[in-house]
Amino acid sequence: MNDEQRQVDELIKEFGGYWGPFEMLTALVEELGELADEMLMVEGVKGRGKPERVKEEIGDVMFALSCIANYYGVDLMEALRKSIQKYRRRDLASSP
Repeated sequence: MNDEQRQVDELIKEFGGYWGPFEMLTALVEELGELADEMLMVEGVKGRGKPERVKEEIGDVMFALSCIANYYGVDLMEALRKSIQKYRRRDLASSP
């Protein structure tokens, strides 16, 4: 668990503990929807938005994802590094 995830873990425990897995997944999906709304506004598709709100929503998505990762004992940075390696190998293998 990285330092940021530890901070999330401490905060969640102060609030009484983690929700169940599917409740946390629902929270993540909700935050992704809010991120999508902000992006639509910033891009002018749905009114007007502020780029700093996109940043805030990305933070909320990361918080919700951290909760799920903590619940399952996954270090987010390690998982991200492995995904980067996976995409690099896959994309290098498929390039001409």
